[in-house]
Parts: sequence; structure tokens; C-alpha cells
Amino acid sequence: MKNENIDKLLFDENEHLSKLHQIVKDTLESEELIIRNLLNPPIETITQGQRISDKVAQFGGSWKFIILFGLVFTVWIVFNVLALGVFKFDPYPFILMNLILSCIAALQAPVILMSQNRQEEKDRMRGENDYMINLKAEMQIRSLHQKMDLLLEEQIKTLFETQQKQFVLLKEINLKLDKLKHAGF
Repeated sequence: MKNENIDKLLFDENEHLSKLHQIVKDTLESEELIIRNLLNPPIETITQGQRISDKVAQFGGSWKFIILFGLVFTVWIVFNVLALGVFKFDPYPFILMNLILSCIAALQAPVILMSQNRQEEKDRMRGENDYMINLKAEMQIRSLHQKMDLLLEEQIKTLFETQQKQFVLLKEINLKLDKLKHAGF
């Protein structure tokens, strides 16, 4: 009788462990694609034009550009105001300077927009990676919940079986006590 109980407990324990192993295996299989995508993101290939637009946007949006531009046009204005006769290449109202500024603005704006579009694409890809990381974490949490549920289920089952065995033992003890009472002890 005791060997059968021990065998049943070992069988139940092995079954319980195999369920836990299956949960872990299922979780790892479902996370494999996410991990592969996170470890091996698609290689970004950029064209020469995209590389140039990034550099123009990086320089055009810097203090170095603003200070350099301010210095160049300050020298431009001072020279054309103070220069004599033939040396004035752009007299007041500085029409050539306005033309150059307009051309730079007209060319720089679309280039910066191209760079911003590429940056937006990078941000979208980062957002997708963040989503996959969150999804992986959610899957791990679900797996933990499954394991905890299984452990609780097994623990409750074990407690219930132990309680049943205790009731059986109590009945046997009561029967023996009743026999002893009737025997005259």
C-alpha cells in the first residue's frame, strides 16, 4: 500500500515537472522570433544622397552654422558698406546677399526634410523594437503566471489528497478506538 502511494506521488511529481517543462519550452519557442529580430535587426542601407542630407541637416542645425553664417554676412555687410567704388560687389540694399540667402534656404529646407523623414523612419523602427521587447516581457509574465497557477493547482491537489488520507487515518483510529471500547478497555 505504501509503495503504491509513493509510486503515485512520484508519478504525480514527474507529471507536474513535465507540465512545467512544457510551459518553459512553449515560452522559449514563442520568444525565439522576437529575440532573433532584436539581436539581428535589418541592416540599414543608406544612399549617398541620404548620407549628404544627414550631414547637411546636422551642420545646418548647429550653432557652428549659425555663428559662421553670422560672421560671413557681418563681414559681407561691413565690407560692402566701407569699400570704395569698384570693390563694392554688393552695395546697399545687399541684393546679392538676399539672393544667396534665399537660395541657401530653398536648398537647405528640402534636404533637412529628407533627413527628418529618415530620422522618423529610425524612430518608427525603435518603436517597433520597444514593442517587441514589451511583448517579450509580457510573454515571460504570462509564462510565470502559468507556472504559478500550475504550482498552486498541484499544491491544492496535494493538500486535498493529504487531507483525504488524514480522514482515512482518523476513521481507522476511530474504528480501533471503538473496537477497544467494545473489548472493554
